[in-house]
Amino acid sequence: MASSDLNIENTNVKTASGVSLDEHQKTVVGSVLDLFAGRPSLKKLQLWDDNAVFQDPITKAEGRKQYEPQWYGLQAAFSEIERLHHEVTDAGNPIKMDLKTRYVVKGLGKEQTISSKIQIFLDKSTGKITEVQDKWDGNLPDSSFTNVSIDQLISPWWWVHYAEGWAWWTWSFTWNTWWWQIFRQLNSVTVPKIISVPKNNEEDAKKGNQ
Repeated sequence: MASSDLNIENTNVKTASGVSLDEHQKTVVGSVLDLFAGRPSLKKLQLWDDNAVFQDPITKAEGRKQYEPQWYGLQAAFSEIERLHHEVTDAGNPIKMDLKTRYVVKGLGKEQTISSKIQIFLDKSTGKITEVQDKWDGNLPDSSFTNVSIDQLISPWWWVHYAEGWAWWTWSFTWNTWWWQIFRQLNSVTVPKIISVPKNNEEDAKKGNQ
């Protein structure tokens, strides 16, 4: 599917010296840049496999029902999103890209700039995105906490830690704490319950996403 069919806004993909992308890779990278800029659409997300994974230091979203709300959630969370720099450094699989973005948290006015190492994994047969990793300062949390039990979910202490996690994130974006893994897992489950994803292209267009 061509970039023009998807209404991709970031068509000028910058690459490091000696790095060359084919047309499909340019479309994929352009669509991912749009997502990070808070410009999602159902069409762009059709480039993703249904079972794809998106992960960064505050979430690990597995499957379409989890990762789509994460991208639409950027519009709700931030009043401003400005891409300061991007450069594709490797055209292999994964495609690797440096990204620097400025965010302003909606309602708080807090400004935060994040430098990321992005990795985009593609299915070799379909060309669809199977995983995107957003490594802040080149790092992702240790994945030793991969699941949250029912006992944890019904414990008020875990929800206290969850609320503390959001407060801590908006204050400093610091995630290297023992309970952050629990917050990360809870985020992937709760965001889909809060953020509404358009049901069809017509609804998506009404929200200005196409």
